Amino acid sequence: MTLQFPVEGSCMCGRVKLRVTLPPIMTAACHCGGCQKLSASAFSLTAMIPTEGVEVIGDTAIGGLHNASKYEYCPHCLNWLITRPAGMPFVNVRPTMFSVPAWSTPFMETCAGEKLPWAKTSAAHSFDRYPQEADYGPLMQEYAARAGQ
Repeated sequence: MTLQFPVEGSCMCGRVKLRVTLPPIMTAACHCGGCQKLSASAFSLTAMIPTEGVEVIGDTAIGGLHNASKYEYCPHCLNWLITRPAGMPFVNVRPTMFSVPAWSTPFMETCAGEKLPWAKTSAAHSFDRYPQEADYGPLMQEYAARAGQ
């Protein structure tokens, strides 16, 4: 079955809605200590959506690290919704806000050098920190081919 866009999701309380109009360029699990703290888990999940393909409906609050990257939360239920990485042409959405199971399957895992010893994912690629800039093009092509895009 082909996914129909737009895809809509929301935070736990429903006060902030997310509308996605473009497919992810990649999915990932991040094992860094910051993501472990932000998600209260062994890793965070993300679907990287081109910036123009993400619409936030409702007001958000900035949380997490208050730096050039913006971590946006619902100000009522405090769900971590999205991250806007500084200087990147995509938004990291928390895929569990949507009813699209494939978006929660990590294609790559980052910061594997920090992962908890028992943490395992099904990611096809693993990086101790982050992929090199030159790696992103081939990774996105492989992800698109696997996702049938």
